[in-house]
Amino acid sequence: MMETTNAGQGSVRTGWMTAFPRDFAASIVVFLVAMPLCLGIAIASGVPPEKGLITGIIGGIVVGVLAGSPLQVSGPAAGLAVMVFEIVRDQGASALGPILLLAGLLQLIAGGLRLGQWFRAISPAVVHGMLAGIGLLIVAGQLHVLLDQTPLPNGLQNLVAAPGAYWNLTPLDWGVTEAAFGIGALTIIAMIGWEKIRPARMKLVPGALIGVVLATVLTFVAGLDVQRIMVPESILDAIAIPGLADLSRLGQPAIILTAVALAFIASAETLLSAAAVDRMHNGPRTRYNKELFAQGVGNMLCGAAGALPMTGVIVRSSANVQAGAVTRSSTIMHGAWILAFVALLPWLLREVPTASLAGVLVVTGWRLISLKHAKHLFRNYGVLPALVWVVTFATVVSVDLLTGVLVGLGMSLLELLPHFRNLRLQIQKQEVRPSETEVELSGSATCVQLPRLSNMLEALPEGGTLRIKARKIVFLDHTCAEMISDWIQRRIHGGTRVEFDAEGAPHVQRLVRAGGH
Repeated sequence: MMETTNAGQGSVRTGWMTAFPRDFAASIVVFLVAMPLCLGIAIASGVPPEKGLITGIIGGIVVGVLAGSPLQVSGPAAGLAVMVFEIVRDQGASALGPILLLAGLLQLIAGGLRLGQWFRAISPAVVHGMLAGIGLLIVAGQLHVLLDQTPLPNGLQNLVAAPGAYWNLTPLDWGVTEAAFGIGALTIIAMIGWEKIRPARMKLVPGALIGVVLATVLTFVAGLDVQRIMVPESILDAIAIPGLADLSRLGQPAIILTAVALAFIASAETLLSAAAVDRMHNGPRTRYNKELFAQGVGNMLCGAAGALPMTGVIVRSSANVQAGAVTRSSTIMHGAWILAFVALLPWLLREVPTASLAGVLVVTGWRLISLKHAKHLFRNYGVLPALVWVVTFATVVSVDLLTGVLVGLGMSLLELLPHFRNLRLQIQKQEVRPSETEVELSGSATCVQLPRLSNMLEALPEGGTLRIKARKIVFLDHTCAEMISDWIQRRIHGGTRVEFDAEGAPHVQRLVRAGGH
């Protein structure tokens, strides 16, 4: 039996006056993290940078008010940059409006139908394989932007062409290309170096901000003739409301299929990010269907404004939690700061070199290509989950994002085939005595049963003792194992005594322990 306790502090309960100073400070930190990412992701997506700023403003102010995950921050996501680039390339920038309107509507409907928990049933191997593939494609494209060149239309083409582009650099003959590369390299070095050496009292100052500021100042002082980002004098000039001709495309099969794919991927990334944010704090848990509804509203507004799609994003969200945010006010204020900055200081944004933002995205993309999760899957769950990661990654890079996700989902179901005739999960709950609840699980705990099992676990009382008896579990897949492990760790941190009893089923005990990394 695995028995664990923790004398945690429980949920943070504080009045508005106590929370506001912490939320205010956190909102500044998130704003500083979000600004270069909003600009850079827009450029990586093949659209003007102000489109990313509009999405950041809507994600902060509107979705921040409606969100089911109070501490999650929404905005343009690196995970959708590749998909948006392909949409703009194949269907034109004007297609983004109708696609986002339809994708947002689908998210609204999914939230209304209470489908939020089902997105959590997607295999972590598929999600992390997808993100790794996206990371490699972002790096491949931004390697060309680092040289003030336009990325090629295909990820593999970018990878193949990159060595030749860098081979042609001439350090002894300093031209525009070499200057742009120097600015990008300075951003990368400053960003990584700051994160390694920054003093503890300045740990909340983001490395991306340091890199971009240094690169911008050097470019201005040295008068370097490199490309800079272009933003309009007024953010209102960047709003491109879809016309009747654009909306008439809503009946086209290509538009419908793309909207369905975007809604699915954006929802999965948002809700998995929300689950990760929940593990970082002891405050209110995410209401997944409400979060899905809020994302739908946000994406419909982004479609109406001709901006980028949005998701909940883990980089900004983790910065929000680490900066001490207590309520949704920090997310809302960060959107207000973006709006104020763009409205009052557009001239300052026009001094930022494009190559510097490319440097930020190279680091961001590289961090998405994490092999740690693939190793974790192989070490703890065996060959098949690790293979799902590899195949998803390879297909995203070599074909496209949607195909990679679908192939990964198909492969993840192979784990269930040997148990196809016995996928039932029985759950029996009883209150043994006051403040002591016992839950007995029997049968197969798989992704198919994850929403039901997760809802039951979340409904268990806080505090006291919870005893989970899993001796009769005959099969536990890695998706369910990680969900149970995360739930146990969170309840322990909140002060609940959790006893997980899998005596006689050592494979279940091992998998749940493995899920805690």
